[in-house]
Amino acid sequence: MTDDRHIDPERAQFDAFKALPRDTVIHMLNLVRFRDKAAYPAGHPLAGHDLTGADAYANYGRDSGPVFQRVGGRIVWRGTMEAMLIGPDGERWDAIFVAEYPDSGAFMAMVTDPVYREAVVHRQAAVATSRLIRTAPGLNPSRSETVFG
Repeated sequence: MTDDRHIDPERAQFDAFKALPRDTVIHMLNLVRFRDKAAYPAGHPLAGHDLTGADAYANYGRDSGPVFQRVGGRIVWRGTMEAMLIGPDGERWDAIFVAEYPDSGAFMAMVTDPVYREAVVHRQAAVATSRLIRTAPGLNPSRSETVFG
């Protein structure tokens, strides 16, 4: 059985991200599954409180939001999972959204900002597993919007 806990990027993944072009708009697809109960580290002011993962993720959004906005980030799409049609049976995602950044430098500025780094404790307490996928936005101009692939 493989470990399905993906909370923070691995070094190799982060290095691959940094090696991609830095001067274009990027979209980051976020798939997030919350813990039933938030898991703050011992000694954190919220440790031992009866918070859900969703509560902790709301704290993350509240505290990281100003940094996200300051670097020029915005949410361009948000949806709610209704059913899994293709994929592991029983897999669920509690938060699904696409965040847009003016370029990867803006994303890097966000994740290295001291205020953001303090907010990450809420994300770590909230998330059971997640996926963060960098994409290049836009349509292929040689294809119609009504064609797959």
